[in-house]
Amino acid sequence: MREFKSIMLAAVATAVVTGVAAAAELPADIRQNGLRIAVVPNYPPMEFKDPATATLTGFDVELGEALAKKLGVKAVWQETSFDQLMPGLATQRFDVILTGMTDYKSRQETATFIDYLRSGPRFFVQAARAAEFKEPAALCGKKVGASRRTMFPKDIAAWSEKNCGTSPIAFVGTEGSADARTQLKQGRIDAAVQGNETLPYIMDLEPNTYVPVGTPIALQYTGLATPVKAEELREALRGALEVMIADGSYKALLTKWKLGDNGIEKVLINAGE
Repeated sequence: MREFKSIMLAAVATAVVTGVAAAAELPADIRQNGLRIAVVPNYPPMEFKDPATATLTGFDVELGEALAKKLGVKAVWQETSFDQLMPGLATQRFDVILTGMTDYKSRQETATFIDYLRSGPRFFVQAARAAEFKEPAALCGKKVGASRRTMFPKDIAAWSEKNCGTSPIAFVGTEGSADARTQLKQGRIDAAVQGNETLPYIMDLEPNTYVPVGTPIALQYTGLATPVKAEELREALRGALEVMIADGSYKALLTKWKLGDNGIEKVLINAGE
């Protein structure tokens, strides 16, 4: 046991040294003015406005604050719309994007992703109809809704083609996950799909309303997006996240926001497909 503790202490010490070195590699303007982080606060529990105080909160917000602290700079949050994230990164209106963004191969031409979470789209139904949908196969031939602005439609189609044969899922595009849940409660669709990282939070907000069906139907990575050429910044952030994984603060955030099943063991770069 003593030997194990010594190994762990050595690993943490090494990670701390790595993080300090990474901080020194930050571009001068960030060291002076802080890390400008783009966020779209409408995706709980990742990022949202606290209803009582209207302040930013969520896993991503606390992660961003912690990373900035590890690097010895201030986190400067810049709220924007989703469609302005990539253009804003390209024109340097902010330094990074940290807002529950999925790392897709198609986005890697514009940004390089430091992947810090794994997730996947998951079916869920109204609790009142749980007995009808004990297995995902029961959804074949049914109406399933999900945000049309995500890759969920493609994931649902691939799952349906593989599992449903001549009775495919009838996909219904929605204006977002909240719209999908509304249509589900109205009975306009039989099931909905959203990222499994969000379901525990939503189920806590609306007890006895939804029931997950099966396991995630695809693997995705959520990434902190940096400009492709921002190598110094990327290495600094990677080092800071490695420190958080080693010292347990990353795991503590996962536990606080009920994301224990979504954590990663090591930092990944552009792991999305």
